[in-house]
Amino acid sequence: MPSPAPSVKSVLSPIAADMQQLDQVIRTSLHSEVSLINQISDYIINAGGKRLRPALVILTARALGANPQQMQQAIELAAIVEFIHTATLLHDDVVDESDMRRGRLTANAEYGNSAAVLVGDFLYSRSFQMMVKIGLMDVMDVLSEATNTIAEGEVLQLLNCKDPDVTEARYMQVIDFKTAKLFEASCRLAGIVTGQSKEAVANLGRFGAEVGSAFQLIDDVLDYAGESAALGKNVGDDLREGKPTLPLIHAMQHAAPQVQTQIRDAIANGGTQDVSAIMASIEQTGSLAYTRNKAQALSESAKTRLGKLTGNPYTEALAMLCDVAVNRNS
Repeated sequence: MPSPAPSVKSVLSPIAADMQQLDQVIRTSLHSEVSLINQISDYIINAGGKRLRPALVILTARALGANPQQMQQAIELAAIVEFIHTATLLHDDVVDESDMRRGRLTANAEYGNSAAVLVGDFLYSRSFQMMVKIGLMDVMDVLSEATNTIAEGEVLQLLNCKDPDVTEARYMQVIDFKTAKLFEASCRLAGIVTGQSKEAVANLGRFGAEVGSAFQLIDDVLDYAGESAALGKNVGDDLREGKPTLPLIHAMQHAAPQVQTQIRDAIANGGTQDVSAIMASIEQTGSLAYTRNKAQALSESAKTRLGKLTGNPYTEALAMLCDVAVNRNS
């Protein structure tokens, strides 16, 4: 019998106790005197999610042999990373007018756009308060740069939306800025708090960026090939919103002229009229396989960067995460 595919649960099992401590730090740090902030914060926490970015901080710190004091800092930083990520999701859902995430109503659908945006702002500001308390200039440098780059990525994505002339290079830049950057920052932070050299920190950052890009590319595949129940959102949402992701860009370059026109019209107008024909063309042109192969190459490259780390259960979990990134259905 073949061994089962790795899962996020198996990746996180070596740091189960750390993740419980992270959850406590998150709940304590989110407390506010304003009841609506607490209400929405609880709603977000209970929505679940893989918490991959904060887990990367913790796993990488453990792989690097962090001592107890360094681990405490790593867990605080993991909470900061989760706050920054959650803030981007809150703002993202408002911009995209999304009403479903992880199988439940988005915060903006449940509480309104204004509340979602303002609580996102609270999460950003709270993360910077926590950053200052840690008091490491290199940490503040990494996180402030990451936050700024993510914001640039959000604007780039907005510019790409409903633009049928978006190239693969333009789209990959969005992934680099919007998704890969926080994965990169997560691994760099672990290197900083454990006192690694600049070269080692940079290598860790490249590992994180490649894993993050692989995850995003598979998300793009699943938007056309997944199942709504597993994804917690509607299949084909990117097309309906006029978002030209890599499978769509590749299909537009290789489909029959009539379908190319349909794809261009769907991107430009965000319509659903030709969704079935377009999704069939994405499959027929090998666009899903093309995107998967690109994600696989990034995953394999990331694994090679782990060769510079000491072998231990945490390093093995990081390698397993590279496989999880490309072998999942949600």
